[in-house]
Amino acid sequence: MKRDIKVISYVGKDVYIGIDVHKKTYVVVARVEGEVVKKWTTAASPQSLVEQLLKYFAGATIYTAYEAGFSGFVLHRELDKHGIHNLVVNAAGVEVAVNDRVKTDKRDALKLSTLLEAKRLKGIRIPSEEEESHRILSRTRQQLVEDRTSVKNKIRMKFHQFGLIEVDETHSMTHTLVKELLAKAPSKELTIAINAYWSVWRSLDEEIKKIENELKNQAKEDGYEKTYQSVPGVGPQSARILSNELGNMSQFKNERQLFSFTGLTPSEFSSGEMVCRGHITRQGNSRVRGILIEIAWRAIDKDPALAKFFNGLFPRTGKTKAIVAVARKLIGRIRAAFKKARIINWDIHVLSLRQFN
Repeated sequence: MKRDIKVISYVGKDVYIGIDVHKKTYVVVARVEGEVVKKWTTAASPQSLVEQLLKYFAGATIYTAYEAGFSGFVLHRELDKHGIHNLVVNAAGVEVAVNDRVKTDKRDALKLSTLLEAKRLKGIRIPSEEEESHRILSRTRQQLVEDRTSVKNKIRMKFHQFGLIEVDETHSMTHTLVKELLAKAPSKELTIAINAYWSVWRSLDEEIKKIENELKNQAKEDGYEKTYQSVPGVGPQSARILSNELGNMSQFKNERQLFSFTGLTPSEFSSGEMVCRGHITRQGNSRVRGILIEIAWRAIDKDPALAKFFNGLFPRTGKTKAIVAVARKLIGRIRAAFKKARIINWDIHVLSLRQFN
């Protein structure tokens, strides 16, 4: 006897879906009206996932969420293109229960769907495809510079291993120094090893130079370049990072939103009527946060008003918190310049620093 298969209709309902994204698969959990209605694993194909969602939940309003990561925004754009409301969330911003020490793909997807339904997820800003393309140059340069630093350190340690350089040596590892130390190498094997790393270093130099030339061309066509370059402590490379990552900062509705994006928001602990602020949350864009801290250290050497502000803070807060406060002040003032559509005249502007406190 043939059984009737009950077809569940989701027409007119809200469906909340958490997606745990991996290189080869998506793990998906769907909730409707507080209940899990479907779990499945599928190939990591944005187009296939969209087809499945529209088929399984025809007539429903579909909400999805996944954590930002290596996969970028291709999945988000495909979901958005088909009318699916998606959030890309910062992994550090996803709530974790105190006793929740078990981590599996299905549990992660379930957590996302649950928090999404409870409206306790906050999405990050999604760059346009053009913005994402511009970013890839400055990000690749940063990665190559990090690779070059790693190679330099390996060369230093090999020389140290054979007593050619002291452990407390503070001189930068330069091509000239490598040449001098190689002349003292005690064995052919060490020479071969050093030359192998040195060849990689020189190759990285060439590739970094090529990208820097492209970044110079990019800067010439960027209307935001002059505003970023007008900031004390900002050079050509840091201007490229800020412009590519932040663009026109008037897009941020307020400073709180800007600080959240850059991860410069202090963590907050409250109990009763007492509110305590601690270290920055470190959520948001780590590249921007890192470069802003570097800029802040340079800025206090160039700008007397910022130096006074820093010196007034660090005896009470420590240097780390004080320099973060300088970074917040800098980024807030740059946003103000974009809002007023003008380049900052820092020589005049810093005299009225108190208005930004």
